[in-house]
Amino acid sequence: QVQPVESGGGSVQPGGSLRLSCAASGRTFSGYTVAWFRQASGKEREFVAAIKLSGGNTDYANSVKGRFTISNDRAKNTVYLEMNSLKPEDTAVYYCAADRQIIRSSWWGAQHYDYWGQGTQVTVSS
Repeated sequence: QVQPVESGGGSVQPGGSLRLSCAASGRTFSGYTVAWFRQASGKEREFVAAIKLSGGNTDYANSVKGRFTISNDRAKNTVYLEMNSLKPEDTAVYYCAADRQIIRSSWWGAQHYDYWGQGTQVTVSS
């Protein structure tokens, strides 16, 4: 089974940028859908973005569309989340999730992903 491992979180000022990485451990992401979720303090975990590695189809939450980009580097077995124009409301723990069987209509549901990383903190503050 695959084990996602996140990195790249940190603190940034509003308007700044960060790139999160999700590396596959144990096996490759080949054939998987990989997603990013986030959970702010006191709030439920919410969908951010997803990519189906076979075909490259992507989807984004409305709150990040146009600011965040999800991509895949097959050679490095890593999925990235490029985050630009960051806002204080983007502050959260960001989680990488992966699943091989998930269908497109279920991408936004955290309960449909079998494999999760440990999370990485992103703080946007002046």
